[in-house]
This record gives sequence, C-alpha cells and structure tokens, in this order.
Amino acid sequence: MGIKPSYIKNLGTALLAKQQEYFSNSFEANKQQLGSSAVIESKRVRNRVAGYITRKMNAKKRT
Repeated sequence: MGIKPSYIKNLGTALLAKQQEYFSNSFEANKQQLGSSAVIESKRVRNRVAGYITRKMNAKKRT
C-alpha cells in the first residue's frame, strides 16, 4: 500500500494507548468506535485511522 502519514500514526497510537480495550481486530467495529471516541470530521481520515488501529491489533494478535 504505502507509507501512512505521521498524523494517522500519531492519532492511532494515542488512541490505542488510552483506549486499547475498546478496539478489536475488526475494521468495521473500529470505525464505529472511532465515531464515538474521537472527533474526526473527515470520513477518509477516520477510515485510515481505523485501518491503522486494525492493523496494529492484528499484529499484536500474531505475536
């Protein structure tokens, strides 16, 4: 895919540090959770952050 911008990584990492128990391995569930836990007005940015969080959660599951 490519390299994610730093603002996506920073936002995703901060949300995982504070609210990790609310996120899962499902992109759709993470998208819904971001709607209630963070104020992200852009749908594209919300989806990219949800994808980043999903990727991190799946990486933790594998290790």
